[in-house]
Amino acid sequence: MPPASISGRPSVNRLSREKSPYLLQHAANPVDWFPWGEQAFAAAAAQDKPIFLSIGYSTCHWCHVMAHESFEDDEVAAQLNETFICIKVDREERPDIDDVYMTACQVMTGSGGWPLTIFLTPDKRPFFAATYLPKAGRFGRPGLLEIAPRVREMWRDNRDELLESAEKISRALANLSPEGAGPALQEADLGRALNQMKHYFDRRFGGFGHAPKFPMPHRLNFLLRMARRFGDRDAAAMVEATLRAMRQGGIYDQIGYGFHRYATDAHWLTPHFEKMLYDQALLAFAYLEAHQFTGDAAYAQTAREIFSYVLRDLHDPDGAFFSAEDADSEGVEGKFYLWTKAEIEAALDAEEAAFAVTVFNVREEGNFQEEATRRPNGGNILHLVSPAEELARRMSLSPERFDEMLDAVRARLLAVRERRVRPHRDDKVLADWNGLMIAALAKGAQVLDEAAYGEAAAQAAEFVLQRMRDERGRLLHRYRDGEAAIAGFVNDYAFVVWGLIELYQATFEPRWLREALTLNDLMLEPFWDEPGGGLFITPVDGEALPVRRKDVYDGALPAGNSTALHNLLRLAALTGRADLAARAARLGEAFAQTVRHAPFEVAHFLSGIDYALGHGCEAVIVGDPNDEATRRIVKTLREPFAPQALLLVRPADDPQALVELAPYAADYTMREGRVTIYVCRGGQCKPPTHDAAEALKTMTD
Repeated sequence: MPPASISGRPSVNRLSREKSPYLLQHAANPVDWFPWGEQAFAAAAAQDKPIFLSIGYSTCHWCHVMAHESFEDDEVAAQLNETFICIKVDREERPDIDDVYMTACQVMTGSGGWPLTIFLTPDKRPFFAATYLPKAGRFGRPGLLEIAPRVREMWRDNRDELLESAEKISRALANLSPEGAGPALQEADLGRALNQMKHYFDRRFGGFGHAPKFPMPHRLNFLLRMARRFGDRDAAAMVEATLRAMRQGGIYDQIGYGFHRYATDAHWLTPHFEKMLYDQALLAFAYLEAHQFTGDAAYAQTAREIFSYVLRDLHDPDGAFFSAEDADSEGVEGKFYLWTKAEIEAALDAEEAAFAVTVFNVREEGNFQEEATRRPNGGNILHLVSPAEELARRMSLSPERFDEMLDAVRARLLAVRERRVRPHRDDKVLADWNGLMIAALAKGAQVLDEAAYGEAAAQAAEFVLQRMRDERGRLLHRYRDGEAAIAGFVNDYAFVVWGLIELYQATFEPRWLREALTLNDLMLEPFWDEPGGGLFITPVDGEALPVRRKDVYDGALPAGNSTALHNLLRLAALTGRADLAARAARLGEAFAQTVRHAPFEVAHFLSGIDYALGHGCEAVIVGDPNDEATRRIVKTLREPFAPQALLLVRPADDPQALVELAPYAADYTMREGRVTIYVCRGGQCKPPTHDAAEALKTMTD
């Protein structure tokens, strides 16, 4: 039994035995929390109580607000404990549970978010949904002190009404599966998606729609592909406008680097201050592709800065990457990141302070508004009002002197900021998010020619492959405090395979390609929907929830099915395996109707279709991968934006290592004792060449 407090109730609840940082944040609540599991559902059935399900995550600002206001309050806890069996879920640990009940919330209310509040029957069927709920009602929004007694009364006197509602909602969830297979998607479908993105694009501030604004980098990656496919300058301009606006805005941490989760306004100034690992990975990838497309060094620099932040603040010493940093510190959202003018002047000498005030648009009254009063409080969100080159001209500084002063100011301000109380860091390791970071770092190693990024990606891949698998070799979703647990979801497999493919492209070590194939095959059997095509979120032997869902819509993360489509196509091209190509075709058809219905919501899937419809290109380079001549050829072939191109290296000293994985390369040998390039495009193989420029022309024309 947990130790008793002065009040007589336990000083900690059942959550004290969990690994999740989010659940542990609630371990001292007076609410009698259960973790998700059979013990909770058995208690609900035995005590004849409905379930109060609360879903959130450890770096969620409004989750903290609801916790302090309600879950730490004895009066609220008494009402909840009397009425419900109360369950806490970390949505990052259990994305399957979150997906089902967030979908239920959207069905019932038309919107969703965290904290997510769901009332369930003891057999897991939802009958009420909300997000943040106050302690007491205000402005027409009922509070927990009003809701709990009402539910208790209805459960006792009108249960049939609640059960009928639960049944209707469960049927609605079951009917929300994708619309079904349709004819294969074509180039015209890509064009319709492009036109829809142009319609929703914010031409004044970049991004899509109005506030709040999320980065959604997979849409930007799709637009770059459309700019390439159709020669559409407007598509490329949309990407550049968005990437520049985000990099200059408050959504970007101008001092310590990295992106906050989203902007609460239309012009990217005021962020929701939490930082998520997946955002860093996906945005780094977008900036790297934009650098390839445009040649603009500013995009490459932003990617480097993102990696600098991740490797400094989210890097597990054992090689993996932690999940997130909180929006709050000392109980105040954004406190760690805000600066008063006086703080700037105290941290810097007079010249540097004047420079910082101008460059970062610092005001005496501040530009950050307190949430309660909507008035400035003297705090400033540092942001650039103009691109760096324009600011340098305005300040009559050479670009070199401007960059020199900016670097010095950032370093000094960062040193001062590091002495502040840091936001909480969620130190669990998630396989899927690490897969994304592996992919981004490996892409950085390729595009920026930085071996250190490839080494960091390899260390993280080693961590996941060695510590986050069960005895069957299948992935486990979460690692923390020495324990790997929770059977992997489709995103775990899809994102880790993506990372391993990029890691092979960065290092040409056959091991990474072999591991990608192994995990991809391990994914297909338990997740594949044989009758309908596509992949379920959970494996066939996973926990039974009210509905087993497939998803193809992008959220902050691209959908697992979309990423799996890319992986299948690329692995088929790399290895020549026709079975993978056939599976990719079936996956494309499985969601064709859904994609045609809502192309704006499935950008990552459509990027995969662009690959499938393009002239895929594979270049096998035969030579010593450590030889300078081979490295020069590889660097040349990597330089342009060519998302349809894949490189393989057949080591002259160990030729069979690649042939075991890609048998078609068996006859590819060095000619005349020199590094030789074999290029195949669109199923047609060209004569071998020693000339990288000639090979590149074949690959990109």
